[in-house]
Amino acid sequence: MRPCLSSRVVTFAVVALLAVASGVNAAITTTFSSGLEGWEGPTGIGGSTFIDNTLGNAAPSLRTIFNDFGITFSNSSNANFIGDYTTDPAVTISIDTYTSFLNFFGIDATRDFIVELRDFDNPEPGYPWTSVWYNLGTLDASNPGWHSWSVTIADTSAAALPAGWGGYGAEDPNTFEPILPPGRTFTSVLAGVDEIAFTTLVPGFFFGFTDHDVAVDNITLKRVPEPATTGLVLIGASLLLRRRR
Repeated sequence: MRPCLSSRVVTFAVVALLAVASGVNAAITTTFSSGLEGWEGPTGIGGSTFIDNTLGNAAPSLRTIFNDFGITFSNSSNANFIGDYTTDPAVTISIDTYTSFLNFFGIDATRDFIVELRDFDNPEPGYPWTSVWYNLGTLDASNPGWHSWSVTIADTSAAALPAGWGGYGAEDPNTFEPILPPGRTFTSVLAGVDEIAFTTLVPGFFFGFTDHDVAVDNITLKRVPEPATTGLVLIGASLLLRRRR
């Protein structure tokens, strides 16, 4: 017997709901195989940033060859990577890096590599933005190959900075270290991320001109929803299956 139209509709709806459930935790990843997708790197007289079709994890990747105090890969236009991070209870950020060359006036060097979440709204006088940042690891040309770095924000509603995170937008009057401005919290910055940046320019430090040859790939943002969200989708699929029977 051929299935009736209503059975076909139910079957399609169940498949769609299960697809949604499996994709609830899906990650957004830029592999640079479809272009920049909003990502930018250093440009100007110090060098250039370009998509390298011969290098990647797997190829292509976004590569910068640049002489400056530091390098930054950032995105302020792709809605998948910016906006309100607090709509989900947890977020994981990851990136792959390949360091071919880091040299400071003829001496091989290393650089800390951080992820920084920037809010451009109402910064303190003298500051370009308010941000929270995390040190992912160290770029080191003597440690060849691709390296994967990640950090998970386990609670996007947390007011205090989690372990390992720093703030920027004001200065501690005693230690002179960068801190969050008065009235700003970890979660308030996460609620209005205008730009995500991966950079060697760690807040509170000064750097000299350095030659960089660094590539990045597989930049990923994974938002983890409330458990109830996935549960409701699966319950809906179960009810449809029961009705079909």
